[in-house]
Amino acid sequence: MSEVRKATMADVERLSTALASAFDDDPVFGFLFPQKDRATTYKAFFSRELAKHYLRYDEVWTTDSLNGAALWAPPEKWRQNNLDTIKALPSFVRILGRALPRAFRALLEVEAAHPPGPHYYLGVLGTEAASQGKGVGSKVLTPVLERCDREGLGAYLESSKEKNLPFYNRHGFEVTRELPLLGGKGPSVWLMWREPR
Repeated sequence: MSEVRKATMADVERLSTALASAFDDDPVFGFLFPQKDRATTYKAFFSRELAKHYLRYDEVWTTDSLNGAALWAPPEKWRQNNLDTIKALPSFVRILGRALPRAFRALLEVEAAHPPGPHYYLGVLGTEAASQGKGVGSKVLTPVLERCDREGLGAYLESSKEKNLPFYNRHGFEVTRELPLLGGKGPSVWLMWREPR
């Protein structure tokens, strides 16, 4: 099986393709993103998130076959600052088009529910469709979860698929809240917290 390693800028193209495949049937992505040319839209989104946000923290874990990834933000780094948000706006207008206001409102709801205090934030976990169910997700989660345990820090995520809750439970995450997006007009996300072991 593939070895786990940190991702680099050279991996962005392949990882954004893998993550687009992983999120192809995601209910939140399907609700928030334009449906025209979904694979290209998702790939552009993940490419931007990898290159401009997560890779700067050196906490993106993948396999040597680049078939999945865990995109982590270290303590106190999960939220983009105002300048980065302004710089990202043209990209998000291009990616989201007319769906931008709806996506922005949903993002604000999710951010408002984010727990306070230092913790590692799992912003994205995905395995390309052809490799799902083969342990890739567990492998790429492990390095940061082990660090959480060593450092005595919690970990947090939002799951956009109810069927993934048992997977996260096996790794020590517990649901703290179900959050229906846009006042129930959109799908739910499940807020999950993991205490260090």
